[in-house]
This record gives sequence, structure tokens and C-alpha cells, in this order.
Amino acid sequence: MIRLSLLLLLLSRPAYSTLLGWVESPGYPTGYAPHASLNWSRCAHKGHTLSIKLIHLDMEDSQDCENDAVKVYSNGNLISVLCGKREFEELQSTVNPFLLSSPGGCLSLTFHSDYSNTKRHTGFRGFYTDQDFDECKDDPDNGCTQFCHNYIGGYHCSCRHGYHLDVDKHTCTVSCSKDLSGLDKGEISSPSWPASYAENANCQYTLSVEATLQLELDFAEDFDVERSPDGQCIDALTIETPSGILGPFCGDKPPPSPFLTHSHHVQIRFTSDGFGTNKGFSLQFRTRDKVCPAVVTSHSIVTPQQPEYHEGETVTVTCDLGYVVHTPGTQTLSSQYEAVCQNTGVWTPKYICEPVDCGFPEIPEESILQLVGSDKQHTQLKDQIHFNCSSTYYTLEGDDLYTCSASGEWVSDVGKTEMPKCIEVCGMPEKHPASAARILGGKNANMGEIPWHLLIKEPSRGGASLINDRWAVTAAHVVETAEETSLRLFGGLVDGRTTSNRLSNAVQMDSERIIIHPDYIKGIPLAERTNFDNDIALIRLASRVNLGPNLMPICLPDVNREWLVNEQGTVSGWGITDSNKGNFVTSPLLKYAHIGVYSLAECENTPIKPTTNKRMTFTNNMFCAGAQGKDSCKRDSGGPFVFPMLSEDSEPYQLTGIVSWGPPCQQRQYKGYYTKVAHYVDWIKETIDRTEQS
Repeated sequence: MIRLSLLLLLLSRPAYSTLLGWVESPGYPTGYAPHASLNWSRCAHKGHTLSIKLIHLDMEDSQDCENDAVKVYSNGNLISVLCGKREFEELQSTVNPFLLSSPGGCLSLTFHSDYSNTKRHTGFRGFYTDQDFDECKDDPDNGCTQFCHNYIGGYHCSCRHGYHLDVDKHTCTVSCSKDLSGLDKGEISSPSWPASYAENANCQYTLSVEATLQLELDFAEDFDVERSPDGQCIDALTIETPSGILGPFCGDKPPPSPFLTHSHHVQIRFTSDGFGTNKGFSLQFRTRDKVCPAVVTSHSIVTPQQPEYHEGETVTVTCDLGYVVHTPGTQTLSSQYEAVCQNTGVWTPKYICEPVDCGFPEIPEESILQLVGSDKQHTQLKDQIHFNCSSTYYTLEGDDLYTCSASGEWVSDVGKTEMPKCIEVCGMPEKHPASAARILGGKNANMGEIPWHLLIKEPSRGGASLINDRWAVTAAHVVETAEETSLRLFGGLVDGRTTSNRLSNAVQMDSERIIIHPDYIKGIPLAERTNFDNDIALIRLASRVNLGPNLMPICLPDVNREWLVNEQGTVSGWGITDSNKGNFVTSPLLKYAHIGVYSLAECENTPIKPTTNKRMTFTNNMFCAGAQGKDSCKRDSGGPFVFPMLSEDSEPYQLTGIVSWGPPCQQRQYKGYYTKVAHYVDWIKETIDRTEQS
């Protein structure tokens, strides 16, 4: 009887409910089998909703319906999970009211049973039907501001007498726009004045007179336009002229009268929302001769200052600090110009004072220096930019934050306008195990332990030191006969053998320019040379090298540091070393040794060169160093002597000396002689700066 009553109830719906039928579990009503499943889905017509009315539910009950379950979805969103047994009355009151789709939406249903049940359950059965959705009754967002009329599959809006339906077909408004062009006086008021103005009003009043006249507005004191408690305009009156929009005006205080528009063409707009009983506004308009306003353009002041200006009067316009004028047709930037008042009430010329634009700093494409953040950064007054270095082997020299100043320049927090630079991290190799071993009598270097040492194989074997990512320094006599663009250097290696695969995997650097110190005496064969004063040269590489753990620069020395005798430094090279049998051979591997600096008196006791029988020259630009059985030797020339002594704690390392000359390696009673780099730091920096700028 219950089923028959429900069926009669459903069939009694209007004839437009054409989408209807039953949905039930497999095997209903005799019972569903283990591992049974069902997937069902239907969609409502436009302006309709789809509903399911369950009349029977008998399924295995479990916690959270984990075993057997029927699930209902609306537009893919789960709206109900059911299991167990429910009576018809419970289904009607607590389940069925929620099994409803959105207008024009879809319902889907899934059913599954697990592997077994302790007893057979009949399952479920429900009736689904498509029915019209009453937007006027059930949809509070139907949009009709006055009357709503429902029909099968949709609805329409209508308005009270005196209103018309706006173009959106939902809003009821009034016809209140007027074109009053040509009138030199008249009156304008809100709709229904002095009664409460209509809701959803959108009024536009157009006034236009001769170009040499301006419109003057005189508002009535009885002004009442709706405003929120926090002062925001709910309804609004605005006055639009070619130079801008004045307002919005609302509340109980009218705009000041007389209100000079400084324009012969004015549009007065009034808008209201759908609520309120405010009275509105009323104004009278008339014409008068035009005068020029006291402000020529925003972000500026005028001199002399007056409340208004008449035809022919001239003022000087000065932009506010941080604003400039772009003169049309030129690239000239100025903060001041003159303007003349015209009979039309406009200033000529009228240039806009715009915020200064510092532009993006010029950063070479290959530079390590980079801007932090998006490419869409702003570059106008008070905007800020951040810098950093894109490699961990560089450090930022200077400030990282710059602000666009009123002068149009990027200025750091401490007032600097020079852009920061990325300076190579120097003299800071990665940590290696310390060694007490003592190149002659030296120890093999680990990869990356002396990352600034470069190998020169031709025209004569020697060394050089990387001092930044584009420059190296060596002894002048090593490169004296080399062509500027033919010298090749190798870095990032410890094995210097020609046949070694390690050499082919090393970083190869070609020279672009060789600059020998101007006071070095060139042209003397090494066999006859007795004077190595100013034995230093710079090598500019053809391209920047990529710094890394195995290739890093050495720091230049502190020129103010007091030179202390007997201090220990480290010398390195691929030069002559002694074999186990007492013979001297060229080392295939980079070696280093710790040696001490000798006193001036000991250094001045120089050897006699056998080939010339003349004593070698010692100058203040040199120092000597060595230790018993340990020192630089032939083919170490140009290599570095660094201070402090290479160890785990002594950082950063500085290029104190360059291997220059010495007696034959067998004569160890004499020490090796080195170019004192501290005397050439200024020359090195000036030469690099001059070359980079040329």
C-alpha cells in the first residue's frame, strides 16, 4: 500500500516531469549477491532539478559503511553515504530531502557489496524524477529587483509602474538621463525630487556650452544621499569633466557652492542601489567666463600663486621633488616650465609631472651580478631593487639594496650611486687534510688545494697565479717571448704531464693580452741576465673562466702589512725536483713546500752568475726565501709564493711573491728570489681598470 501511494504521488506531478524512473540494487527485492556493484547517473534539464526518493533500504550495516554502501553524488560531490536498514518514514524525513541536484545539474549513484554477509539483505530501491526549479521561490539570487515570474525551465522579471527593466533584464530602474546641451541655466534634481529617489537609479545629465564659458553649479542645502556609517558612499553623485572626475559626493552636506567646474562640458551622474528612502539632491546651473584653475597639473606647484587666473596670465610650473616633465618631441627632462592661461580656461602648454624613472641598471649579460626577483620590477621613484651574485665563488662588494631617488639615480642605503660589484672570493680553497711534509723536497698537492696555480707549458715552462676570473699574474721573463694571443694556460689540475688525460680535462685558458711591467728590461737572454728587477707581467684571458672548487683566484697582498723576517709561506710549482737517487727532474705533479723569508742582509748576498761571472742584482722589489733542501727551482718561475703558510686555518691566502730567479738548484746554499708583489698592487689594479675601460 505504501509503494502504491508513493507511485500515485509521483505520477500525479505535472506532465513536464518527463525524466523519471526507478533505480535499485542488483537482485532487488530477493537480495544482492557478494561483490555486487552498480553505477548510475542522470542529469536534469535546464531550469530543472533531479531528485531521488528512496522507498526501501536494507543493507549490511558497518562502521562508516565500509562493507556494503550506496553513495550519492551531486555534480561529482559526495552528498550521502547509506547502509544498514532504514524505515520509510526515516528515509522521507532525513535522507530524501538531501538527494537533490542543483538546477541543470547531475546526480550519480554507486552501490557495492563486499565478499560476504551473515544474512541476505534485500538492498535498496528509489524513484528518480526531474522537476521544474522555482527560481522565484527557491533561488534568493535570482536577481529580480521587483517582481519575479516563474515558468517551466526558467523565469523572468518585471517592474512596477514608472520603472523599466534595464538591459540586464533583472534590474528595475527609472528613465532619468537628460541632455541639456545649449542651455546657459537650468535645474537638475534626483528622480522624484523632493520625494525619496528611486532605487537602482543610473542617471546621467549632460551639460555643454560654448568653449569660452564654464559651468557653475549651485547645490541646494537640502542634500540627502545615502552613506554608510563608516563614511563610504552607498549612493553617489559625481561630476565629470574632460580633466577628471569630481566626487563621489554623498551624506547630508552638499558640494561647496558655487561649484566652479572650469569646463564648458560637464556630465553629472547619480546612482543608487536597491534600498533606502533618502531624498536626494537639487542644483541650479549657470554659465560664466572661464578662468584657469590654480593647479596646472598634479604633483606640481605654480608661481605666482592665485585662487584663479585670467586669459594671458603666465605662471611657472615646478614639479614636486621626484617628478619630471618629458618635453614632447625631445629627450629633455626638466622639473620646470612656463604655462599661459587661455580664454578657454586651459593652460598651454600643459605637461604632466611624472615620477622619475631610474631605469634598469646596465648589467652585462655575462656578469655574475644579478637582480633578485621578477623581471617585472618597477623602476620609478621610491621603487627598490636587490642585487646578489649568481655564484657562491663571488661576494657582493657594496650594498645589495638600492632605491630610485628623486634625482633619477639608484641610491644605496648609505647614499652611494655606484652599482655594487661581484668580487671573486680569493684565497679560500676548500679544506684539505693538513700536512707537515716539506718543488724541491716538497709534497704533492691535492686537487683544489692550490686552485689559483696555473700551468704554462710554452714557450717556456712556468707558472702563473689567477687573481680574478679574467686576469692572471706571472713573472715577466716567463712570457717575454710569447705572442700576446697565443699563450695557453691550464688550471684546475695537479697532473701536468702532456700525455695525461688529466691535462686534457683541465680548464684551458687562452691569452688575449700580455702586459709586462714597463720598468722590466726586456730583450736580455736568460743566460746573460743578471737583473730581474720588476719581473712581473699580467695576462688578460680571452674570456672569463668559470670559478669552482678546483679553480679559484688568490688574493693580492695587503700593501700596508709589515714585512716580517722568518715568517713561513708556501711555494708551489711543476718545476725541477730531486728524485730518490739525487737526480733533478721536472715534476709531473704540482708540488708545494713551506719555506721561510730571509733577512735583507742575507738576500743581498747574491750569487755570481756562472755564464757572465757577474753578481746577480738584488733590489727592494725582491725578497728571498728558502729552507734546507726545500725551495723553488727551474721551471717554477712565475708561480706563487703565498702567505700565510698553507694549512687548514690560515685563510685567506695572499700572493706575497712570484718565483723569479735563483742559483742552480744544486747550489742550495743560496735561496730563491721572488718578486715582492706588494710593491706592484697599485700597478696591477690601475692596469686592469685602464684595460677594462678601454
